[in-house]
Amino acid sequence: MDFNVSLTAFIYVFLVSTLGATLQGSVGFGLGFVAVPLLTVLDPRYLPGPLIMAALVFTILLAYREHESIQLKGITWVLVGRLIGALVGVQLLVMIPKEYLSLTFAGMVIFGVLLSISDLRLDLKPKNLLTVGTLSGLMATTSAIGGPPLALIYQYLKGPELRGTLSGIFVVGAILSLLALSTVGYFGYLEFKLALLLLPGIITGFILSKITARILDQGFIRPAILTFSMLSGILLIIRTML
Repeated sequence: MDFNVSLTAFIYVFLVSTLGATLQGSVGFGLGFVAVPLLTVLDPRYLPGPLIMAALVFTILLAYREHESIQLKGITWVLVGRLIGALVGVQLLVMIPKEYLSLTFAGMVIFGVLLSISDLRLDLKPKNLLTVGTLSGLMATTSAIGGPPLALIYQYLKGPELRGTLSGIFVVGAILSLLALSTVGYFGYLEFKLALLLLPGIITGFILSKITARILDQGFIRPAILTFSMLSGILLIIRTML
């Protein structure tokens, strides 16, 4: 692959990754929501492996920043689900066209948002955590958008708790997804180099999110989660139709 990236392309990647990282550092998820459709326009090879690798770096930073607020209760069930989802997801990635997966996941996310708006609250019970963890692992491995299912079940946590808990889960989940992708040839040296191009924006967004997180913590976290979850589902549908 020719890695002579033009200045225009680099600026585009920088702005996309900065915006996505700022959103995720503020709400707890959202990097994939912003980056997946926009990077698809530039170069589909950024997905899913390179973006997941960049997200891993970001979530390590965010988990460290919010480590005192991480809620460990039930997190084991989520991680078991992420492992199951990653293993199943990589098989689906090989067997089933992506457009069918994207439409299915988009429908699930939108349905989850509608349930949340109806004030039906999912308890943090093992079966619920295992289910959303599995769905998150499936979506993350196949489309690099794994945040909405977990954000919906954890939406009632306070801002620092939400960001810290999701980041702790995403660190382990991203590693599992990358390992699964590497076993079927979807993540290697090429994808690693593409991930490096995303890092300047990732770091910039992390720094900016320290400011924006304080703003959203003033009672805006749950509305932001529902809004961006709904939009992520819609964008998955739009991406499939392009």
